[in-house]
Amino acid sequence: MNIRSKLPNTGTTIFTIMSQMAKDEGAINLSQGFPGFDADPQLLDLVSKYLKKGVNQYAPMSGIEQLRVSLAEKTAHCYGYLPDFQHEITITSGATEALYAAISTVLRSGDEALILEPAYDSYEAAVILNGGIPIHIPLKEKDFSVDWDRVRSSVSFKTKLMIINSPHNPTGYVWTAEDLKQLAELIRERNIFIVSDEVYEHITFDGRQHLSLLSTEELRQKTFVCGSFGKTFHVTGWKVGYCIAPEALSKEFRKVHQFITFSTVTPIQYALAEYLANPIHYESLASFYESKRNLFLEGIKQTDLKFSATQGSFFQTVSYGHLSEIGDQKLAERMCKKLKVACIPVSSFYHDGRDNQILRFCFAKQEAELEEALNRLHRLGEIL
Repeated sequence: MNIRSKLPNTGTTIFTIMSQMAKDEGAINLSQGFPGFDADPQLLDLVSKYLKKGVNQYAPMSGIEQLRVSLAEKTAHCYGYLPDFQHEITITSGATEALYAAISTVLRSGDEALILEPAYDSYEAAVILNGGIPIHIPLKEKDFSVDWDRVRSSVSFKTKLMIINSPHNPTGYVWTAEDLKQLAELIRERNIFIVSDEVYEHITFDGRQHLSLLSTEELRQKTFVCGSFGKTFHVTGWKVGYCIAPEALSKEFRKVHQFITFSTVTPIQYALAEYLANPIHYESLASFYESKRNLFLEGIKQTDLKFSATQGSFFQTVSYGHLSEIGDQKLAERMCKKLKVACIPVSSFYHDGRDNQILRFCFAKQEAELEEALNRLHRLGEIL
């Protein structure tokens, strides 16, 4: 039997490949974006509390009311906008599901979706699976800011969607007020919707503020904002995310969501609802991760790698093109095998494998693990 693949050019993701290689080689895994430490014991105790309380059956399709209320209050606290918890917030099984459902809600066969590259790989796959046409727009090479002239020139009468991500994975770029202004002008009087991936919303550095699209009335009318409790609270394995969108968009979003996962694990929703009530649990994240970033960069300074300090997320990119012409995937594999440190080649974030000789490291790890990885990276010159 033969099956005609819907994703003929897609194989195993680079994140899976490098994590498995790290395991096989006994390397320190700074590749896949998950924290190397556990959640707050208070949150774990809350999960145990609700497990034992017996709330172990299906949750409502849109999420339990307590969590949607807590998330609405958090949104108002952070961005000055109180969404309607009944009609504008949907709890999902991870941010990836939220992204997929949002893209599915908007796109029909032949519609075009603008994707800024480098980009998380699920964006293009979701577009293609829904019959859409991905239009890839490279970010500026110098600082990975948005080239708005190229964005405008890429818009056509088929453009239905733009997918954005801030703080950005893999580069850490954080959108500015000017970016939001340019985006508003772009979609004004055009039938273009936005899917905004904001999973690293609370991880920004050097005094920067995350500018959610929810904070701008004009933008939020056409936007699906997707977030992640897993990324925020160091529990990526729980796969709990959400989508906030206007009532009319959420109504259509839920039609798709109910046939993907329907509902998300119930006791964890109750635990998150109670934990979310205290703002310190997310307001302390920026300083927590900034100290890890600074530790990592102090170590990178002792190498010949070039970098600009990441503005947000828990990723740092480094450039090595001035040292060697070796391809980034080949170097990442060599580093994993020879130095026992795993990272991600940034070429894997481009649809055409564009290789600018840049590597991405995840610094969401214990300090001792980061220090050992840095000691090993100091030997990079031996394998180039």
